[in-house]
Amino acid sequence: MFKVPVTFLFDFEHTSDAMRPYIMHEFAANGAKHLVLTDTLISMVMQNPGLSSQLQKEVASFGLTFVDAHAPFGPALDLICPDPALRRVGALRRKLALNIAADLGVDTIAVHVGNDSRTLGQSIEQSMELIASALDDALAEAEKLNIVICIENIWSRSNTPERLLEIKAKFPTENLGFCYDSGHANLMDKGRHHPDSAPRAAWNAVGIAEPPWENQALEKMLPHVVNCHLHDNDGSSDQHRNIGHGNIDWKHIIGLLKTAPCLKNIQCEVIPLYTGTPIRELCEAFQKLETL
Repeated sequence: MFKVPVTFLFDFEHTSDAMRPYIMHEFAANGAKHLVLTDTLISMVMQNPGLSSQLQKEVASFGLTFVDAHAPFGPALDLICPDPALRRVGALRRKLALNIAADLGVDTIAVHVGNDSRTLGQSIEQSMELIASALDDALAEAEKLNIVICIENIWSRSNTPERLLEIKAKFPTENLGFCYDSGHANLMDKGRHHPDSAPRAAWNAVGIAEPPWENQALEKMLPHVVNCHLHDNDGSSDQHRNIGHGNIDWKHIIGLLKTAPCLKNIQCEVIPLYTGTPIRELCEAFQKLETL
């Protein structure tokens, strides 16, 4: 059994106001207790602040709660963004996202540091300085709200486990932790077997012919892992498949996560509509994970 809450993501951007409660009911009917406050839901609340109370009513009506969140992300919103005007707006949106999450009872939020393959023209050192500066600003707000910002491993030079550890060393506060993403870690391992894998493209873009493949991302991140995104793939791209529909060694991953000293929750980041995965199968897959 997991000692922390298990949360489930749904791609609500494809649902209407009438359909959203039905989806929540379906999760509850299949044994789920918690949902992810997704970047889509946060963006919707930014556009319509009254939606926050409506979401609270909807999840409560089915005995569900929000536990974790994902901040809105993209080249203009990530910590690495170099454009001064976009950085100012991004900082405000980030603080707003933190407040929306806190108001909905969330205490961990995943934040993308960003991919340096999208910010060509600056050195990796300059990119890391931009990330640290933006994070310093966001952490001040997170500390006020008692929420943990969790920076995530992806597959670019700017978000390897080593880079995340460098960032953590600069900010020893408990309000900064890591979000371990199993699918992203698998790409940085099994991607070596695919000539057109996502990591190859990202590292080639910054002039590096061969990514530094590795299979120990979780071991490196484990002391600071606060939340995690679990989903599967075949190593070629970020497919967000259900557990067992890729080539991740789940027994190994779950065994390690059960020893993570700071872990607060486990997220199913399988994307249901995108992958055509029934909600029942998601819930069953994570029930089986608990037994590993």
